[in-house]
Amino acid sequence: MALLAPRKNWKIKPADIRLQRTLSRDMNISLLMAQLLLNRNVKDATEASQFLSCSLSHLFDPLMMQDMSKAITRVKRALQKKEKILIFGDYDVDGVTSIAILQRVLEQMGADVCHHIPHRVHDGYGLNNMVARIARQKGASLFISVDCGITAIHEVDLLTKAGIDVIVIDHHEPSANGLPSALAVIDPKRKDDRYPFKELAAVGLVYKFIQALTGSLNEDLLDFVALGTVADVVPLISENRILVKYGLERIKNTKSVGLAALMEAAKLKPTSISPQAIGFILGPRLNATGRIDSARKSLELLLCNNELQAAQMAQNLNSLNNDRQKLQRQIIQEAVGIVDKEVNFKNDKVIVVSKDGWHKGVLGIVASRVCEMYSRPAVVISLENGVGSASARSISGFHLSEALNHCAALLEEFGGHKLAAGLTIRAENIMTFRRHINDFAKDILKVKDLVPVIDVDCEVPLSVLNQNLFKMTESLQPFGEGNPVPLFCTRQLKIKARPVRRAKETLKLWLTDGTMTISAVGFGMAACADYLAPGHEVDVVYQLSLDTWGKAPTLQLKLKDIKTSTV
Repeated sequence: MALLAPRKNWKIKPADIRLQRTLSRDMNISLLMAQLLLNRNVKDATEASQFLSCSLSHLFDPLMMQDMSKAITRVKRALQKKEKILIFGDYDVDGVTSIAILQRVLEQMGADVCHHIPHRVHDGYGLNNMVARIARQKGASLFISVDCGITAIHEVDLLTKAGIDVIVIDHHEPSANGLPSALAVIDPKRKDDRYPFKELAAVGLVYKFIQALTGSLNEDLLDFVALGTVADVVPLISENRILVKYGLERIKNTKSVGLAALMEAAKLKPTSISPQAIGFILGPRLNATGRIDSARKSLELLLCNNELQAAQMAQNLNSLNNDRQKLQRQIIQEAVGIVDKEVNFKNDKVIVVSKDGWHKGVLGIVASRVCEMYSRPAVVISLENGVGSASARSISGFHLSEALNHCAALLEEFGGHKLAAGLTIRAENIMTFRRHINDFAKDILKVKDLVPVIDVDCEVPLSVLNQNLFKMTESLQPFGEGNPVPLFCTRQLKIKARPVRRAKETLKLWLTDGTMTISAVGFGMAACADYLAPGHEVDVVYQLSLDTWGKAPTLQLKLKDIKTSTV
């Protein structure tokens, strides 16, 4: 029988024995638990205590942010004088939840407030040349941008010249050309900002802004804060982890009629709320409106207080999400066809594909899928009238913002993060852009960088596995970007009985080290059964889980990869 090869390179984190022992002693925890904390960059007892307790009291003072005091003073003046305030936000979950909590609080404080969300397809991302006219039409004298605005230098100038004060609340990287000339620019990523944590989502920044404005922590807002934070895939460390942990509990008992209706429509039980449920169930439904229709529908749902109306809106989001899924499957199929036909992987470390008429709303999802399939950065471009709108996604070790800065002369507009970005490019520049970004990648990406990696926390024998260890790993929740589920590796386990294929390409098998036997399940790994037989020795990477199906909970391995053992 042929050998079973791993699907990914296994990268086991090195153990720091000295720090491991020190942390184990100081915290009275096992050496294994100490190493799990060290792997999450928690290096001493103080950090470990804060990480494990994960208390709201550990949040930093929002007034430490540059321009925060200035912004609060201006908003309080607007409240006192009953000025019209316009909130301008992005069309994704982070932007919509940011608008929702800011508008709710300002209205509770008696503000005259309205909002505007650009249309992804018609208006594009962020502020545009129409913002001053929109603000004047709504009679606003104070303009607050959330989840956008940090690179909108020209557009902010238009607003200020029209006599409208601007506050920018954004978490994206500032432009190399400097900051916009707003009254206040709140962004921890600006170079002169001394705020200790730089990775808040926009909704997290807005929550900190509200904390500074009201002088208190409004925990009722944390359900929306968790939604936006998880959906934006920011690292779940430091303040993000705290906000999401408490936010998940708020979602389970949410006071939001709209959010409760969305959970009902998605058949999501409150007890099942997790970052994964947000990322794969709630987030996509809220994002679907902004992708193929208008994000106003998601915002209206989140602000809705009528149960019947909310139920109808939630069902509409479900329907739009189904349409979005069909559309994205079609475009992914077409994009993969272009890659297979046109891309020479010996020369191209960055995939650039384009086609007329691809729906702009799903380009980010398509780029993510192409990036994942080929383990290379991907830029997916939709062309219309000679102009391309694109989404880009990257892999670890390749900074998209830096790469796009290198190609700036070929681009009309661009912006984003290390791993995700958007850009606009003229059709005649696409081939040159493809060459330039790949020339840039040649000096950065090595062959080993293009092989998928699975990060493993520790190599352990079966004998250390028990339900107490499972409970310890669960104390590290919530898991997500920057705080992954602990993964373990165990080698030279024998297959106890013939592996079984189950529904949805699931692999089920029993593994033993000769003393202990344990069940294992691998979702999407049924094809591995063709290479496995009783008595074969295998190495496995897995996370711990509990099998609760129709019986008392028993420990189970949730496989992430499996390969034939070699001496």
